[in-house]
Amino acid sequence: MTHIKVIIPAYNEADSIVHVIQDIPDSVNEVIVVNNNSTDDTHINAERAGATVLSEDNRGYGFACLKGLEYISNQSILPDIVVFLDGDYSDYPEELTQIVSPIINDDVDFVIGARVRQNRESGSMTSPQIFGNWLATSLMRLFFQSEFTDLGPFRAIKYNKLLALHMEDTTYGWTVEMQLKALKKKYSYIEVPVNYRNRIGVSKVSGTLKGAIFAGIKILTWIFKYSFKK
Repeated sequence: MTHIKVIIPAYNEADSIVHVIQDIPDSVNEVIVVNNNSTDDTHINAERAGATVLSEDNRGYGFACLKGLEYISNQSILPDIVVFLDGDYSDYPEELTQIVSPIINDDVDFVIGARVRQNRESGSMTSPQIFGNWLATSLMRLFFQSEFTDLGPFRAIKYNKLLALHMEDTTYGWTVEMQLKALKKKYSYIEVPVNYRNRIGVSKVSGTLKGAIFAGIKILTWIFKYSFKK
């Protein structure tokens, strides 16, 4: 049986985290919520919902993801697949089955949940997000002949392949770093269309001008770094 673990970075997601955890399919062996220095009851609500809760005081999406991976690496039973999922309930956690299916059934290395336009609720992605996705994936297509159309956070990857990427970004560049490194290593990958809705609460990235600009800079930095790296 395929062993699956889910990592959910969470900063002030007290109102949404229970919904996310409850909608994750029973096929998942462990749900790991990384409380990223929240000031609300995120950790309490996640524990009550049955998740393993870790604490990462360094603020940053990548910091939280790396904390989850560190925890997994110290376990006696390692997973076959790791799934990353946001804690704001914008994704549909029940679609995890569709995300991992190409890995389990077709031996694909890496799967992105693509937030295609026809499956997005109105207003669920801001204009900076839409433009940033278009620009980043266009540049990846130009420099790496990539077929990615999205930097969606809902994603699954074989655990051994993830370890080989030696992930390092600690903030907003985490998703694009993973995709760029997967391209460099010539991993097999596929995008699976997913539904996407308005999140619960306010986005910490796209919901602020500062966050959107910083995320854009990080994404472009990774792309140009790898474009000229042999």
